[in-house]
Amino acid sequence: MPKAVKLYVRYVDALNRTVGRFAMYLIFAMMGVLLYSSVSRILPFDVPVIWVVEVAQMTMAAYYLLGGGYSMQLDSHVRMDLLYGRWSIKRRGFTDSVTAFCLVFYLVFLLFGAISSTQYAIEYNQKNYSVWAPPMAPIKVIMTMGIAMMLLQAISMFFKDLARARGKEI
Repeated sequence: MPKAVKLYVRYVDALNRTVGRFAMYLIFAMMGVLLYSSVSRILPFDVPVIWVVEVAQMTMAAYYLLGGGYSMQLDSHVRMDLLYGRWSIKRRGFTDSVTAFCLVFYLVFLLFGAISSTQYAIEYNQKNYSVWAPPMAPIKVIMTMGIAMMLLQAISMFFKDLARARGKEI
């Protein structure tokens, strides 16, 4: 593989590793928000909180969108393995490269939709339809960044799988 491809794979993997490890801790932020909600409803506090569910949902969305590229990098997604385990490394690499190519194709369309949705949210100051009515732009920006990072990681996976199909490693 060319040096530029190896450099791309190294930097994208490092970026997704860093952001993914940060995103892992968002689960604790979500748990803290939900714990606050539980404690605030107990007497003597009895404070109603209308924002908890939406903050928890947005935190969870950020958690899985920002961690998606890291999960792809670690090959942590659930998959069904009926024939794959019996195949040679080159055949697995070829099959994975075809799958990664299809994933890149899908993520490109998803990214265009995310960019369009984010532009709309920013341009029209879109708010969620709820009593609290938080602005939607921050979570849509995070969504777009997460999808872009998954796209970069899918391209990195494609290069690694292509190299493996050729009997090499990156």
